Amino acid sequence: MTEYERSRTMPVPPDRVFAEAADAGRMDSWLPRALHVHVEDPPAVTVHEDRTGADTAALLRARPEQMRVEWGTREGGAYAGWLQVAGIGSGESEVIVHLSFFDDDHDPGPREVTDALDTSLLRLEEQARHSAA
Repeated sequence: MTEYERSRTMPVPPDRVFAEAADAGRMDSWLPRALHVHVEDPPAVTVHEDRTGADTAALLRARPEQMRVEWGTREGGAYAGWLQVAGIGSGESEVIVHLSFFDDDHDPGPREVTDALDTSLLRLEEQARHSAA
């Protein structure tokens, strides 16, 4: 098993960041560009990965009371992850994203994953800032 975790402080209130992160219909705007979420019958989703051309059956759950989004594969347990939003005062947020790869075939490697997580957190911040304006 391989795990990755990245965090980012954002000058946006936590409720706004969580609303953007938890909106399955808008996830493509902040997820890595090679991943596309297609909502089926929530919590069921399909994730298309451009790199492999594969569609993966997954689950996606938003937990508003915890300001947390959780996801993972439906079958085979290849990967799972979560995103946690916390308020840190003065209208700012800390966002942590964590990925666990249980199947090495699904792990694209540390550099690609950390770059994708950092870029995704930046894009989430930009989206939340824009929607808060």
